[in-house]
Amino acid sequence: MDFQLAIIGGGPAGYSAAEAAGKAGLSVVLFEKNALGGVCLNEGCIPTKTLLYSAKVLDGARNASKYAVKADNVSFDLAKIVSRKQKVVRKLVLGIKNKMSEAGVTVVSGEAYIQDKNTIKCGDEVYKCEKLMLCTGSRTFVPPIKGLDSIDYWTHREALDCKEQPESLVIIGGGVIGMEFASYFCSLGVKVTVIEMTSEILGGIDKEIASLLRAEYAKKGISFILDAKVTEICNGDSGQVTVKYQTADGEGFVESAKLLVSAGRHACTEGYGLENLSLEFTPQQRIKINTKNMMTSVDGVYACGDITGFSMLAHTAVREAEVAVNHICGKDDNMSYKAIPGVVYTNPEVASVGMTEEMAQIAGFDYKAVKLPMAYSGRFVAENEGMNGVCKIITTSNNTIIGAHILGNPASELIVIAGMMIEGGKKLEDFRKYVFPHPTVGEIFREF
Repeated sequence: MDFQLAIIGGGPAGYSAAEAAGKAGLSVVLFEKNALGGVCLNEGCIPTKTLLYSAKVLDGARNASKYAVKADNVSFDLAKIVSRKQKVVRKLVLGIKNKMSEAGVTVVSGEAYIQDKNTIKCGDEVYKCEKLMLCTGSRTFVPPIKGLDSIDYWTHREALDCKEQPESLVIIGGGVIGMEFASYFCSLGVKVTVIEMTSEILGGIDKEIASLLRAEYAKKGISFILDAKVTEICNGDSGQVTVKYQTADGEGFVESAKLLVSAGRHACTEGYGLENLSLEFTPQQRIKINTKNMMTSVDGVYACGDITGFSMLAHTAVREAEVAVNHICGKDDNMSYKAIPGVVYTNPEVASVGMTEEMAQIAGFDYKAVKLPMAYSGRFVAENEGMNGVCKIITTSNNTIIGAHILGNPASELIVIAGMMIEGGKKLEDFRKYVFPHPTVGEIFREF
């Protein structure tokens, strides 16, 4: 069977590329060994946000009295929360299947193996292609901690399907995934402890914003152990898990009913026959690409999504896929990583785009950091009784915006405004040239 484009991996990069290429008139085959939608849809972005929204509704009901609303004896059904998550995932997977069908994409279920850049084998079938796109995604990284292999621990997959609330939970890793699960289980009433090996949670996020979020969750009862290296895990008393760690102050330990390991993700580069392509890799073992058009060091072979290592985010993968397909089709387009937004869907949310203060310092920029409390927005005050947040903008010395960081709801919906300003090379005063609807939280940008 001959195709103009073969795509390995049906996650956000893969299915987006397949749809775009199919609609452009190319004959496309898409290989996926598990389920369409990849990690993002089946065990990542969508299911976690579905669970987190249930937790947010629960938080709102418990705090209804702040808004003069009575909601007594608030409770939740964890099994039904998980069931709703599964329903949402099934609905969206079906939607992707329909998109592939409408775009004329041939979807093949199974493990694809690359024999050469024009030949893919899956099962007993051999497929020929003119162009090849690698969208194999990433996998959970499980660190080599002493005793971990003898413990019944969770990764994000098991945590997503938890239908019985544990009394306590230790999370190894205070990154985005770790903090989102910390937020979720904290809202359910679980005693949560987060152990992070660096000096602050949410590495890569503006440190001041990360510190403020940590303080907010410390008030809610989450314990944080920072600058701590986990040295050993073993079974404790009464079925508890004992997690031992080392800090500058010495050794310590914490016990909990459950353990969640959330120590990051690694690109999936093994088992697909990539060695048959003679690709160039980065020192981090990610595929080296031309960042303008997503082509690898091998002509006609493209790579998009987590496998490139630039940004392990679904929305980045989608844009990379669009750029790659446009290049294949001869359309002028370039990938830009200058304004990739990142969101932590805790409650309150955190969102960032562009440079942090720390990045600007390392780059040697003559920068300015200006910030305002979210209370400058009337809508925010009306909808966030007893809470505050901050909006922080990073500019060059001539006021050109190079970064933005928000703590407060709905940061996830606001950050794209700042991202567009960064991408367009706009200055701080340019915010005032746009008419924002009133009252909206986004109006805070006009206050700078």
